[in-house]
Amino acid sequence: MPRRRIGFWYRFAAVICKPPLVVLLKRDWRGMENIPAEGGFITAVNHNSHIDPLAYAHFQYNTGRVPRFLAKSGLFNKGFVGAAMRGTGQIPVYRESTDALSAFRAAIDAVERGECVAFYPEGTLTRDPDGWPMTGKTGAARVALQTKCPVIPVAQWGANELLPPYARKPRLFPRKTSRVLAGPPVDLSRFYDREMTPELLKEATEAIMAAVTRLLEEVRGEKAPETPYDPRVERMEQRRRTRAQRNGQDRTRGERAAVREAREEGLGT
Repeated sequence: MPRRRIGFWYRFAAVICKPPLVVLLKRDWRGMENIPAEGGFITAVNHNSHIDPLAYAHFQYNTGRVPRFLAKSGLFNKGFVGAAMRGTGQIPVYRESTDALSAFRAAIDAVERGECVAFYPEGTLTRDPDGWPMTGKTGAARVALQTKCPVIPVAQWGANELLPPYARKPRLFPRKTSRVLAGPPVDLSRFYDREMTPELLKEATEAIMAAVTRLLEEVRGEKAPETPYDPRVERMEQRRRTRAQRNGQDRTRGERAAVREAREEGLGT
């Protein structure tokens, strides 16, 4: 299937966004040859800065295959930003609503039309203390197994040094380098034509995230943790700590109350 034309809105966005990106970030881009020249495909990208979608989009725009991002639905209703989101063909995600599955269907439709859909499988900025990819959500695997399209893993590093996660101000000096590495397609053929159970989707997602993590190891020249950071495990641990703290406070209050009662009894004799 032929590629979709870039279109006016994407070119207009590039005219606005590329000059500051060129000024703020040096570039070390590799693996562009792994981006398919034709047909629909998915990219799975790690997420470590609020501005890394721009840095990554810059990389892929230069390949001639522009990405369609899944983005919060509220962005599509905000004046010029909303017009740009709609005009560039981004895909709205309606969280916690009856329309939540529409993004999944829209992503499949886009792939089947021969477009690229960019997924951040982690679903949010990584919370790993050292910036490594977390465990992934299953959306990218669902679309990949439904369409049997190529899944291109992409690792990026550098935008997070310009604007660290949850930071309010960029660190402009010294000038940072945007490092992006696209790898060969992840082999998911062993998952094809099988029942799409939660276990199967989890295993396919782990294969995708492992490929992204290996690329980031190459980009950073470091070894990732053996076990990816899992926000669900951390939330459970946090709840356990909170319960233990509350129990400890309750015990302390009980002990203090007992001491007061003992003192009051002693004064009354």
